Amino acid sequence: MEMEREKTDEQGSLIAGVADNRGNTLHSEIDLTDHEEHSEEHEHLEEEHVDYSHFTKGQLVNVIKELSKESNFKRIDHIIKEIKPLYDDYRDKERAEALSRFTATGGTAEDFEYKGDDNDIAFDANIKLIRDRKGQYIRALEEKKADNLKRKQDLIEKIRVLADGDNSSNQFDAFKEIQREWKSIGPVPGPQAKILWASYHALIDRFYDNQSIYFELKELDRRKNLESKLELCARAEKLADVSIIKDAIRDLNELHHEFKHVGPVPKEDKENVWQRFKAASDAVYARRDEYLQKLQQELHGNLDLKIKLCDDVQPFATYNSDRIKEWNQKTKEILEVQKQWEIIGGLPRAKAKEVNKKFWGAFKTFFNNKNIFFKKLDEEREKNLQAKNDLIQKALDLKESHDWEKTSNELKNLQLKWKDIGPVPEKFREKVFKEFKEACDFFFDQRRSQQGKVDQEQGDNLKIKEEICAALEQHATGQTASAELLRELQDKFNAVGFVPRKDINAIRSRYHEAVDKFVAAIQGFSEDDKSKLLLENQLSDLKNDPMAERKIFQKELAIRKKISKVENDISLWKNNLEFFGKSSNADGVRAEFNDKIKTATDHLKQLKDQLRMLKTVG
Repeated sequence: MEMEREKTDEQGSLIAGVADNRGNTLHSEIDLTDHEEHSEEHEHLEEEHVDYSHFTKGQLVNVIKELSKESNFKRIDHIIKEIKPLYDDYRDKERAEALSRFTATGGTAEDFEYKGDDNDIAFDANIKLIRDRKGQYIRALEEKKADNLKRKQDLIEKIRVLADGDNSSNQFDAFKEIQREWKSIGPVPGPQAKILWASYHALIDRFYDNQSIYFELKELDRRKNLESKLELCARAEKLADVSIIKDAIRDLNELHHEFKHVGPVPKEDKENVWQRFKAASDAVYARRDEYLQKLQQELHGNLDLKIKLCDDVQPFATYNSDRIKEWNQKTKEILEVQKQWEIIGGLPRAKAKEVNKKFWGAFKTFFNNKNIFFKKLDEEREKNLQAKNDLIQKALDLKESHDWEKTSNELKNLQLKWKDIGPVPEKFREKVFKEFKEACDFFFDQRRSQQGKVDQEQGDNLKIKEEICAALEQHATGQTASAELLRELQDKFNAVGFVPRKDINAIRSRYHEAVDKFVAAIQGFSEDDKSKLLLENQLSDLKNDPMAERKIFQKELAIRKKISKVENDISLWKNNLEFFGKSSNADGVRAEFNDKIKTATDHLKQLKDQLRMLKTVG
């Protein structure tokens, strides 16, 4: 009787221990659920948000191609929800432009059919691929859950049989094997999960209540469970030293899952082991909370910086100019703002979309306006190219003509029209000029070689130009030189036709030397006035040169180079002045530098005046 009573007491203690441990398990499960929610929040906050609003069509297609290889469909759905409207905007805009072109060429909207480009085909194909893969994944997942449900239901029936069977150690071993198998089976459909879990624990209670298993065997099992939970405690405590908090949280969640499925421990150890495990968990969660707090502070600091950059970039959205140089300068400025933007880190998710939209909206508007400007400029240059090609064709049609006088005049008129036409695309500039010049040169070379009277005419022209040069030289030695007389003589000189080829350089050199002497002899003119008059004479000479466009361009480069050098010299001398103190010994040096700066400033003004005069040519 004593032995039976002792055995009954032991079994009662075991049953009480199981009930207590089940409470412990429930406690662990509730705590785990709470921490999993925090873990999701942590990953949600930590995930870097990508702003796709400034991506091109090709970049969006690359994003969808990469997504089609992934298996995290929750993340995929989130990104598709963000990028698909952006892509559809591109497609709608291109469709509208295509429809506009179609109707502009005489088509009707009812006959219009838009097929899209290769990017559209690739984008739609990858969207369909992702949807198909997601459907297969969901079906497979549901099938797996249904299979898991069937397996767990079978295990419940096995536990039910064991719970109603006779006492034996073999039954206890079978029961532990069922527990291990239960733990290894994955999730089941949501509606059945709670019912299944409740049935499972109810049968465990029933098994322990109805079985008379040897106390020693049960106690041994509890000791093994205690060892397992102590090991889990130790592993949880080590997580406090893991540097990457995200990894620590993930590992801790796994430990909670294991802790939850370990069986009962001795009653006297139950509370201690749980408190130790909870303390280790709390230490990790405290680090996580501190990390999240710092992350939020950092994100809000980034928000303040990016809001300021948003304000800085807004004026660019309304910027406009008709000069290429000014557009290029503004482009450098806005790209510098973009660099500052990219250096700053992420933003709070609640504000990221709004702030990114404001910044990139202004950014895209600027470049859209710039593209419109250059598109218009390109259109004008294309029109100029067409106009010059038309002149080339006319020159080619005239080059074989033997009607020398009429054709000469027509070609000269074509040359005047050529100069009136604005610039063409840079890549065609040399080509069209060469073709036009060769056509004109061909005719004039033929005229020179085939008309004997040309030589006489050119000889007469040479004599006239020599007389004009002599007149310039004569007036330069007396007191009769004036700007009006110079203009009169230069008009006569430029009005004279061609001279013999062998004399071209000589007469031109004599003419320029005579002009230099003439200008130097003008009374009452400052050096600045004389320089302007000389430049005016040179520009007048250039207007009648067949290669005027190129020579004017070369002269402009030369003047700009001089301006740059003078500006650098002035800047250097001004910097040098700052190195001298106010002592009397430095006064002479400062005066010397001030004289240099004044002289250079006057020279710089002259050069800039020359550049302005040069731009009036043509």
